Amino acid sequence: MKKGKYTYVWVSFVILIFGIIFIPKIIDRVKGGTIVESDRMNIKNNDGNLAYVEINGSKRRVPDFTFLNQDSLVVSNRDYLGKVYVVEFFFTSCPTICPIMTKNLVQLQDNFKGFKNFGVASFSIDPKNDTPTALKRYAEKYEITDLDWHLMTGDREEIYELANTGFNIFAAKNSNVPGGFEHSGMFALVDKRGFIRSRVDQFGNPIIYYRGTITEQEGKNDEGETEQITILKEDIKKLLDE
Repeated sequence: MKKGKYTYVWVSFVILIFGIIFIPKIIDRVKGGTIVESDRMNIKNNDGNLAYVEINGSKRRVPDFTFLNQDSLVVSNRDYLGKVYVVEFFFTSCPTICPIMTKNLVQLQDNFKGFKNFGVASFSIDPKNDTPTALKRYAEKYEITDLDWHLMTGDREEIYELANTGFNIFAAKNSNVPGGFEHSGMFALVDKRGFIRSRVDQFGNPIIYYRGTITEQEGKNDEGETEQITILKEDIKKLLDE
């Protein structure tokens, strides 16, 4: 009886000490917004390889798609096989994040100019207005010159299915937001065989997508989120070398 009572007192003492030493530190990290941001964004690849994004234990491959590009040419997912490419969902009249995303992608285009097996896939979430002609004007405005950067338009339901189900990158029509459409501003990275890939955080979990709405020059946005174009460049190079 005494032994059990002493054990209970000892356990209580240990819990008390833990609370005094560690709980304030945890609270400080939560208040500072670092418990998620720094733990998740202090990203390291333990083995240098990029993870496969998996759904129910299966590696996620880019779904089949067929659309028209800015030159009114038919482009499908098969045209990207053998290439490492970045995927985005955007629209040409976007007044907020799309210009930043496009400038980041142009930076990637210029960075990997000498690589024939690098490309970009940009899908318009406003296909009614983003005709091939409109996409061509947009490409000229932002100096999109890579022959493997296709700005695509097509059936609205197919594009939204590709975004929200195929990639799980949110896109929706919303008359209450600037431009009438909302989307996440994330980039997906696809390897030469058509699998979605990403680096992992320090816990070994894939980050899945890369933030496309902050430039390297900015470093961080007003919410304290860190730019991910730098690590995206690194990861593209890794996939090109595979």
